[in-house]
Amino acid sequence: MLDYRLYKGQGTEYIVLLHGIGGSSNIFYKQLKPFLKKYNIVAINMPGHGKSPDIDSYKGSFSFDSIVREILTTLDHLSIRKAHFVGVSLGTIIVHHLLQTQPGRVRSAVLGGAITKLNLFAKSLIKFAWLIRNFIPFMWLYRILAWILMPRGNHKSSRRFFIQEAYKMKRKNFLAWYPLAGDVKTTYNKVQEKSRNVPKLYISGAEDHMFVRELAEDLHGDTSSELVILERCGHVCNIEKAEEFNELSLEFMDKHQVKKANIS
Repeated sequence: MLDYRLYKGQGTEYIVLLHGIGGSSNIFYKQLKPFLKKYNIVAINMPGHGKSPDIDSYKGSFSFDSIVREILTTLDHLSIRKAHFVGVSLGTIIVHHLLQTQPGRVRSAVLGGAITKLNLFAKSLIKFAWLIRNFIPFMWLYRILAWILMPRGNHKSSRRFFIQEAYKMKRKNFLAWYPLAGDVKTTYNKVQEKSRNVPKLYISGAEDHMFVRELAEDLHGDTSSELVILERCGHVCNIEKAEEFNELSLEFMDKHQVKKANIS
């Protein structure tokens, strides 16, 4: 069973929070109080993060399928059939895979700093980092990637938080996640086709230079999705622009609660 925290709020519906690689559910500390005014929350730690099982404890190959399966097992344990999902960074990739494979479990999706595919620079960076992984401590590698991903002064708080959380992660778990980066594109390939009835809100920073251009291209023509770009904001928009992120997210999820929907 994945490590999770269940927060009872002032509502009947649930929000499932999914964090990024090297992070933990703590990354949503600025969302808890406002979200709990209207919803219950399940904050999940991905495999190899927090107190969730180490990745090598799972039988079979580690894949997006196995990750989604573990998340749904956790929700089944809590008797949650359908929920709103909020993902950030890597969490958006997991939500995309869920939308392709089990869209019926998603009432709505809010995706912050979403990743739909990697540009040439990102692909080259990931490949180079993999080649040198055995020659430097993995935290050096993580810090370098964090600085490249979040280089500006106004990204400092989110960059520092991500690095701080990554120190709690074991090297073997980080390196087990790393190869999945090459499969990012496949997690989005059929999202529009498979989840056309699931409303999706994308929130990204204008300074999210690694991913936002490709995201805008991929969302073009997708009538089930909305894209909001926040100015003077980088990759981790739920921290850098928490107030705007929370307001947009709650307004969106409120529109798609079960009492206002045509189907359950």
